[in-house]
Amino acid sequence: MENGVWRRLNTLSRHLWIGNETNQALHMSCLSAMDGFSEPVIIGAMIMDIHAIPSTPAQPRTTTPGMVHYISGGVARNIAECMTKLGNKPFMISMIGDDMAGNLLIGYWKSAGLAVEGIQRRQDVGTPVVCNVFDAHGELAAAVASVEAIEKYLTEEWIRRFKGNIFSAPVVMIDANLNPSSLKASCQIAAESGVPVWFEPVSVTKSKRVISVARHITFASPNEDELIAMANALSCKDCFSSIQVEANTGSRSVERLFQMLKPAMRVLMDKGIKLVIVTLGPDGVLLGFKAGQSLTNYHLKNINPSCYRKQLYEDVNIRCPSSKLISEFERTRSDMIVVYFPSLPASVVRLTGAGDCFVGGTLASLCAGLDVMQSIAVGMAAAKAAVEVETNIPSEYILATIADDAQRIHSSAKVLSDQVSMRR
Repeated sequence: MENGVWRRLNTLSRHLWIGNETNQALHMSCLSAMDGFSEPVIIGAMIMDIHAIPSTPAQPRTTTPGMVHYISGGVARNIAECMTKLGNKPFMISMIGDDMAGNLLIGYWKSAGLAVEGIQRRQDVGTPVVCNVFDAHGELAAAVASVEAIEKYLTEEWIRRFKGNIFSAPVVMIDANLNPSSLKASCQIAAESGVPVWFEPVSVTKSKRVISVARHITFASPNEDELIAMANALSCKDCFSSIQVEANTGSRSVERLFQMLKPAMRVLMDKGIKLVIVTLGPDGVLLGFKAGQSLTNYHLKNINPSCYRKQLYEDVNIRCPSSKLISEFERTRSDMIVVYFPSLPASVVRLTGAGDCFVGGTLASLCAGLDVMQSIAVGMAAAKAAVEVETNIPSEYILATIADDAQRIHSSAKVLSDQVSMRR
C-alpha cells in the first residue's frame, strides 16, 4: 500500500517537473522524501573574500608590501563547506553573479558533487565580495563589504521554490545576511514541518534581525557582542552593555563572564530560542538552555546514514559519553542551565573561519546523530583546526584528530551555577 502511494507521488512529481524550475525542485524533494531522509539546508551568503596580508606594519596613505589571496567565503558558504568535509552534502540556497568570482565560488560545489539548483546566478549583478585587511598578528584590521546583492536578490520567492527541500531536511541553517522577509519565510517554512532552525547572527548589526524570527529558532550561535545586540533588540531597550576585559589583568574569568552574560542569554530564551550557544573566542563556549529541557529532544530526524557520518559518530561517541553531566543538570536549582566548554591551545594562523567552522562542525555532528554537547565539542575541534591554516576552511579534516580534540573539550566541560561553578 505504502509503496503504491510513493509510486503515484513519484509519477505525479515527474509530470509536474516538466518545463518548470519550481516543480523541478518539488520533484527532487519528493524523491528525497521517498528515500526517508534528506540533507541539511543552508540558506545565506556565498562571498568571494579578498585577504590582504601585509609583510610589514601597514602605513596610512601608501601601499604596503604583502600578499593578496582570493578565498571562497561567506558565512553560510563556509559552514556548508565545513559540513561537506565532515561527511554531509548540504543543500545550499544562495545567489551569486554570472562573473569570475561566481565561477570560482560555484566551482567547489560542482567539484564536490553538491547540488547547485538552489544557487541562483544572475547576469545583472556582481557576486558579493569582501576585502579583508589583516594586521601583522593575523587579526582583522579593516574590511570593506559589497554584499547588498544577497539582501536584494536572495528573496522570499526564491527560497520558497525549495520548500520541499526544507520540509524534508534534518535542520535548516540561516545566516543574518538575509533580508528580514527572507529570514521570516525560511523560518516559517521550517516551522510548518517541525524542522529545527539554526540562526547565525553574522555581525552585531545584522544580529538584530532576530526580532521577527526568534520564536522559530532552535539554535542560535552569537559571540558575546552579538548576544548583547540581540538581547537589546529583543527587549526593545539598551539595558545590556558590552563585556570589557577586566582592568589591569587583561584576563577574563569564565565565572565572571557567565554572570555578566546570563541575563542577556535569558532574554533570548524567554523570546523562544531553545539553545543559546555563545562563542567566547579563545575563552571557549557557553551553552545555555532552560532548566527542565532534555537535550535529547534535539536529536535530529531525517538523518542520512552515510559511512563517513557513521564513522564520525562512532569515533566521537566512544570518546565522549553522552550522560556525562546529566546528574549536574538535575542538581541545578536555577531556571536555566549553562554549560561551559573550554577551548584548546592552538597555533593561530588566521581567525576568520573559526566561527563558521564551529557552526559547521556542530551541525555536521548533529546530522551524524551525536547529541548537542558532543556536537559542540566537535564544532570547537573543527574551529581549532581552522585557525591553524591560511584558508577559511581546512583542506581536510582528520577524524581521529577531531575526535581526540573533542574528547579533551568534552571531558573538561562543566555546569556553571548562579553562585559557584559545580565541578565534577
